[in-house]
Amino acid sequence: MSRFKALLLAGLMMFSCGPVLAQQPVPTLEKMTKTGVIKIGYTTRNIPFSFLDQKGEPTGYTIELCRRVVDLLKQKLSRPDIKIEFVERTASNRVVLLNDGSIDLECVSSTNTEERRRSVWFSYSHFITATRFVSLKSSGINTIADLAGRTVVVTKGSTNIAQLNTINREKSLYLALVQGVSINDAFEMVTQGKASAFVMDGILLASLVANAQNPENYVLSAEALSEPQPYGLMLRKDDVGFRDAVNDALLTIYKSGEINDIYNKWFMTDIGPDGVNLNTPMTGDLKAVFDNPVNLGG
Repeated sequence: MSRFKALLLAGLMMFSCGPVLAQQPVPTLEKMTKTGVIKIGYTTRNIPFSFLDQKGEPTGYTIELCRRVVDLLKQKLSRPDIKIEFVERTASNRVVLLNDGSIDLECVSSTNTEERRRSVWFSYSHFITATRFVSLKSSGINTIADLAGRTVVVTKGSTNIAQLNTINREKSLYLALVQGVSINDAFEMVTQGKASAFVMDGILLASLVANAQNPENYVLSAEALSEPQPYGLMLRKDDVGFRDAVNDALLTIYKSGEINDIYNKWFMTDIGPDGVNLNTPMTGDLKAVFDNPVNLGG
Protein backbone atom coordinates (compact mmCIF):
# COMPACT_ATOMS: atom_id res chain seq x y z
CA MET A 1 0.00 0.00 0.00
CA SER A 2 1.34 3.40 -0.98
CA ARG A 3 2.01 6.03 1.68
CA PHE A 4 -0.74 8.23 0.20
CA LYS A 5 -3.33 5.44 0.43
CA ALA A 6 -2.25 4.63 3.99
CA LEU A 7 -2.67 8.25 5.07
CA LEU A 8 -6.03 8.44 3.30
CA LEU A 9 -7.24 5.26 5.01
CA ALA A 10 -6.06 6.50 8.40
CA GLY A 11 -7.91 9.78 7.88
CA LEU A 12 -11.11 7.97 6.95
CA MET A 13 -10.83 5.77 10.02
CA MET A 14 -10.32 8.79 12.28
CA PHE A 15 -13.35 10.48 10.75
CA SER A 16 -15.57 7.44 11.11
CA CYS A 17 -14.48 6.84 14.71
CA GLY A 18 -14.67 10.48 15.76
CA PRO A 19 -17.11 11.81 18.33
CA VAL A 20 -20.78 11.66 17.43
CA LEU A 21 -22.63 14.91 17.83
CA ALA A 22 -25.17 14.73 20.63
CA GLN A 23 -28.72 14.51 19.39
CA GLN A 24 -30.78 17.54 20.31
CA PRO A 25 -33.76 16.65 22.54
CA VAL A 26 -37.21 17.00 21.06
CA PRO A 27 -38.90 20.18 22.36
CA THR A 28 -41.20 19.24 25.24
CA LEU A 29 -44.39 20.70 23.74
CA GLU A 30 -43.76 18.75 20.53
CA LYS A 31 -43.09 15.58 22.51
CA MET A 32 -46.25 16.07 24.57
CA THR A 33 -48.30 16.48 21.40
CA LYS A 34 -46.88 13.31 19.85
CA THR A 35 -46.94 11.07 22.92
CA GLY A 36 -49.88 12.47 24.87
CA VAL A 37 -47.71 12.34 28.03
CA ILE A 38 -45.86 14.81 30.26
CA LYS A 39 -43.42 13.45 32.84
CA ILE A 40 -43.42 15.23 36.18
CA GLY A 41 -40.70 14.78 38.79
CA TYR A 42 -41.83 14.41 42.40
CA THR A 43 -40.55 13.22 45.76
CA THR A 44 -42.30 11.29 48.49
CA ARG A 45 -41.66 13.20 51.74
CA ASN A 46 -41.24 16.90 51.05
CA ILE A 47 -44.25 18.34 52.89
CA PRO A 48 -45.95 20.63 51.90
CA PHE A 49 -44.50 20.71 48.38
CA SER A 50 -44.43 17.09 47.23
CA PHE A 51 -45.38 13.97 49.17
CA LEU A 52 -47.66 10.93 48.95
CA ASP A 53 -51.28 10.95 50.07
CA GLN A 54 -53.02 8.05 51.80
CA LYS A 55 -53.55 6.36 48.44
CA GLY A 56 -49.86 6.62 47.58
CA GLU A 57 -50.42 9.32 44.97
CA PRO A 58 -48.19 12.43 44.64
CA THR A 59 -49.76 15.50 46.21
CA GLY A 60 -48.72 18.85 47.68
CA TYR A 61 -48.39 22.52 46.85
CA THR A 62 -46.14 22.24 43.81
CA ILE A 63 -47.84 19.05 42.63
CA GLU A 64 -51.21 20.83 42.58
CA LEU A 65 -49.60 23.84 40.90
CA CYS A 66 -48.12 21.61 38.21
CA ARG A 67 -51.43 19.82 37.65
CA ARG A 68 -53.03 23.21 36.97
CA VAL A 69 -50.16 24.12 34.63
CA VAL A 70 -50.74 20.89 32.72
CA ASP A 71 -54.48 21.66 32.47
CA LEU A 72 -53.62 24.97 30.79
CA LEU A 73 -51.04 23.30 28.51
CA LYS A 74 -53.73 20.87 27.37
CA GLN A 75 -55.84 23.84 26.30
CA LYS A 76 -52.89 25.45 24.54
CA LEU A 77 -52.10 22.27 22.60
CA SER A 78 -55.76 21.31 22.05
CA ARG A 79 -54.93 17.94 23.59
CA PRO A 80 -57.29 17.32 26.54
CA ASP A 81 -56.16 13.68 26.59
CA ILE A 82 -52.58 14.43 27.72
CA LYS A 83 -51.70 12.32 30.75
CA ILE A 84 -49.28 12.99 33.61
CA GLU A 85 -46.65 10.36 34.30
CA PHE A 86 -45.08 10.87 37.72
CA VAL A 87 -41.38 9.99 38.08
CA GLU A 88 -39.71 9.94 41.49
CA ARG A 89 -36.51 12.00 41.68
CA THR A 90 -33.91 12.73 44.35
CA ALA A 91 -31.99 15.91 45.15
CA SER A 92 -28.87 14.39 43.59
CA ASN A 93 -30.35 13.05 40.33
CA ARG A 94 -33.00 15.66 39.43
CA VAL A 95 -30.79 17.57 36.96
CA VAL A 96 -29.70 14.35 35.24
CA LEU A 97 -33.30 13.14 34.91
CA LEU A 98 -34.34 16.46 33.40
CA ASN A 99 -31.54 16.57 30.87
CA ASP A 100 -31.88 12.94 29.74
CA GLY A 101 -35.63 13.33 29.23
CA SER A 102 -36.74 11.09 32.10
CA ILE A 103 -38.76 14.03 33.43
CA ASP A 104 -40.04 17.17 31.70
CA LEU A 105 -40.93 19.32 34.71
CA GLU A 106 -39.64 19.01 38.27
CA CYS A 107 -42.36 19.91 40.76
CA VAL A 108 -40.80 19.89 44.22
CA SER A 109 -38.91 22.67 46.04
CA SER A 110 -35.78 23.47 44.03
CA THR A 111 -33.98 26.75 44.67
CA ASN A 112 -33.35 28.87 41.59
CA THR A 113 -29.65 29.76 41.64
CA GLU A 114 -27.19 31.08 39.08
CA GLU A 115 -25.12 27.91 39.39
CA ARG A 116 -28.08 25.64 38.67
CA ARG A 117 -29.11 27.75 35.68
CA ARG A 118 -25.92 26.60 33.97
CA SER A 119 -27.53 23.17 33.71
CA VAL A 120 -31.30 23.75 33.82
CA TRP A 121 -33.90 26.48 33.55
CA PHE A 122 -36.59 27.57 35.99
CA SER A 123 -40.14 28.81 35.74
CA TYR A 124 -41.47 31.90 37.47
CA SER A 125 -40.94 31.62 41.23
CA HIS A 126 -43.62 29.93 43.33
CA PHE A 127 -42.11 30.31 46.82
CA ILE A 128 -39.37 32.19 48.71
CA THR A 129 -37.45 31.00 51.77
CA ALA A 130 -34.16 31.65 53.57
CA THR A 131 -31.65 29.07 54.80
CA ARG A 132 -31.75 28.29 58.54
CA PHE A 133 -30.80 25.41 60.80
CA VAL A 134 -32.66 23.15 63.20
CA SER A 135 -31.21 21.62 66.36
CA LEU A 136 -32.35 19.95 69.55
CA LYS A 137 -33.34 22.42 72.27
CA SER A 138 -31.22 20.44 74.69
CA SER A 139 -28.07 21.24 72.68
CA GLY A 140 -28.24 24.94 73.54
CA ILE A 141 -27.46 25.98 69.95
CA ASN A 142 -29.13 29.30 69.15
CA THR A 143 -26.85 31.22 66.78
CA ILE A 144 -24.54 30.52 63.86
CA ALA A 145 -21.58 31.17 66.18
CA ASP A 146 -22.85 28.35 68.45
CA LEU A 147 -22.21 25.89 65.59
CA ALA A 148 -18.43 26.30 65.94
CA GLY A 149 -16.65 22.95 66.12
CA ARG A 150 -19.91 21.02 65.70
CA THR A 151 -21.01 18.33 63.24
CA VAL A 152 -23.54 19.82 60.85
CA VAL A 153 -25.55 17.90 58.26
CA VAL A 154 -26.82 19.06 54.85
CA THR A 155 -28.50 17.07 52.07
CA LYS A 156 -26.70 15.88 48.97
CA GLY A 157 -27.29 18.04 45.90
CA SER A 158 -28.66 21.02 47.87
CA THR A 159 -27.61 24.65 47.50
CA ASN A 160 -27.12 24.74 51.28
CA ILE A 161 -23.76 22.97 50.94
CA ALA A 162 -22.12 25.95 49.22
CA GLN A 163 -23.78 28.40 51.61
CA LEU A 164 -22.52 26.51 54.64
CA ASN A 165 -19.02 26.13 53.22
CA THR A 166 -18.83 29.88 52.67
CA ILE A 167 -19.98 30.68 56.21
CA ASN A 168 -17.66 28.03 57.63
CA ARG A 169 -14.71 29.64 55.86
CA GLU A 170 -15.62 33.27 56.55
CA LYS A 171 -16.36 32.75 60.26
CA SER A 172 -13.70 30.06 60.89
CA LEU A 173 -16.26 27.77 62.48
CA TYR A 174 -14.27 24.57 61.89
CA LEU A 175 -17.43 22.61 61.20
CA ALA A 176 -17.50 18.88 60.49
CA LEU A 177 -19.77 18.73 57.46
CA VAL A 178 -21.69 15.54 56.64
CA GLN A 179 -24.27 14.91 53.91
CA GLY A 180 -27.60 13.16 54.29
CA VAL A 181 -29.25 11.29 51.42
CA SER A 182 -32.57 13.10 51.96
CA ILE A 183 -34.04 15.81 54.18
CA ASN A 184 -35.67 13.14 56.34
CA ASP A 185 -32.38 11.28 56.69
CA ALA A 186 -30.60 14.49 57.69
CA PHE A 187 -33.31 15.43 60.20
CA GLU A 188 -33.07 11.97 61.75
CA MET A 189 -29.34 12.49 62.29
CA VAL A 190 -30.16 15.51 64.47
CA THR A 191 -32.86 13.54 66.31
CA GLN A 192 -30.39 10.74 67.07
CA GLY A 193 -27.61 13.12 68.09
CA LYS A 194 -25.38 12.18 65.15
CA ALA A 195 -25.32 15.83 64.05
CA SER A 196 -25.74 18.98 66.12
CA ALA A 197 -27.71 20.85 63.46
CA PHE A 198 -29.32 20.42 60.06
CA VAL A 199 -28.93 23.32 57.62
CA MET A 200 -31.74 23.57 55.07
CA ASP A 201 -34.43 25.87 53.66
CA GLY A 202 -36.43 27.34 56.53
CA ILE A 203 -39.86 26.25 55.28
CA LEU A 204 -38.73 22.63 54.93
CA LEU A 205 -37.25 22.62 58.43
CA ALA A 206 -40.46 24.09 59.84
CA SER A 207 -42.41 21.32 58.14
CA LEU A 208 -40.10 18.61 59.51
CA VAL A 209 -40.45 19.94 63.04
CA ALA A 210 -44.24 20.29 62.77
CA ASN A 211 -44.54 16.68 61.60
CA ALA A 212 -42.03 15.25 64.10
CA GLN A 213 -43.14 12.89 66.87
CA ASN A 214 -42.03 15.41 69.51
CA PRO A 215 -41.91 18.87 67.87
CA GLU A 216 -41.25 20.52 71.23
CA ASN A 217 -37.78 18.93 71.28
CA TYR A 218 -36.50 21.06 68.39
CA VAL A 219 -35.66 24.70 67.79
CA LEU A 220 -35.46 26.48 64.44
CA SER A 221 -32.81 29.19 64.23
CA ALA A 222 -34.03 32.77 64.22
CA GLU A 223 -30.78 33.71 62.48
CA ALA A 224 -30.75 33.06 58.72
CA LEU A 225 -27.72 31.80 56.82
CA SER A 226 -28.84 33.42 53.56
CA GLU A 227 -31.09 36.02 52.03
CA PRO A 228 -34.51 34.69 50.97
CA GLN A 229 -34.11 32.52 47.87
CA PRO A 230 -36.76 31.73 45.21
CA TYR A 231 -38.11 28.28 44.34
CA GLY A 232 -39.07 27.53 40.74
CA LEU A 233 -40.25 24.58 38.67
CA MET A 234 -37.19 23.12 36.95
CA LEU A 235 -37.18 22.30 33.23
CA ARG A 236 -34.65 21.54 30.52
CA LYS A 237 -32.33 24.31 29.49
CA ASP A 238 -32.83 25.99 26.09
CA ASP A 239 -36.41 24.68 25.73
CA VAL A 240 -37.76 28.18 25.12
CA GLY A 241 -41.23 27.17 23.94
CA PHE A 242 -41.90 24.99 26.97
CA ARG A 243 -40.51 27.53 29.44
CA ASP A 244 -42.70 30.28 27.98
CA ALA A 245 -45.76 28.03 27.99
CA VAL A 246 -45.21 27.05 31.64
CA ASN A 247 -44.68 30.68 32.61
CA ASP A 248 -47.81 31.75 30.72
CA ALA A 249 -49.78 29.11 32.61
CA LEU A 250 -48.37 30.26 35.96
CA LEU A 251 -49.13 33.87 35.05
CA THR A 252 -52.77 32.91 34.46
CA ILE A 253 -52.91 31.16 37.84
CA TYR A 254 -51.25 34.10 39.59
CA LYS A 255 -53.24 36.90 37.95
CA SER A 256 -56.60 35.15 38.41
CA GLY A 257 -56.02 34.94 42.15
CA GLU A 258 -56.27 31.14 42.07
CA ILE A 259 -52.79 30.99 43.58
CA ASN A 260 -54.18 32.39 46.85
CA ASP A 261 -56.52 29.43 47.31
CA ILE A 262 -53.78 26.96 46.37
CA TYR A 263 -51.32 28.58 48.78
CA ASN A 264 -53.78 28.73 51.69
CA LYS A 265 -54.73 25.09 51.17
CA TRP A 266 -51.16 23.89 51.74
CA PHE A 267 -49.75 26.45 54.16
CA MET A 268 -52.75 27.55 56.24
CA THR A 269 -54.87 24.39 56.71
CA ASP A 270 -54.36 20.87 58.07
CA ILE A 271 -52.34 18.74 55.63
CA GLY A 272 -50.25 15.61 55.48
CA PRO A 273 -50.74 12.23 57.13
CA ASP A 274 -50.91 13.80 60.60
CA GLY A 275 -53.11 16.76 59.67
CA VAL A 276 -50.52 19.37 60.68
CA ASN A 277 -51.14 23.06 59.95
CA LEU A 278 -47.91 24.88 59.06
CA ASN A 279 -49.66 28.21 59.70
CA THR A 280 -47.34 30.08 57.33
CA PRO A 281 -49.10 33.15 55.91
CA MET A 282 -48.02 34.44 52.51
CA THR A 283 -45.29 37.05 52.94
CA GLY A 284 -45.31 40.43 51.26
CA ASP A 285 -42.28 39.41 49.19
CA LEU A 286 -44.05 36.33 47.85
CA LYS A 287 -47.23 38.28 47.10
CA ALA A 288 -45.10 40.72 45.09
CA VAL A 289 -43.70 37.78 43.11
CA PHE A 290 -47.21 36.59 42.29
CA ASP A 291 -48.35 40.11 41.36
CA ASN A 292 -45.37 40.77 39.08
CA PRO A 293 -43.49 37.55 38.25
CA VAL A 294 -40.02 37.95 36.72
CA ASN A 295 -38.21 35.45 34.52
CA LEU A 296 -35.18 34.28 36.52
CA GLY A 297 -35.03 30.96 34.74
CA GLY A 298 -32.81 31.55 31.72
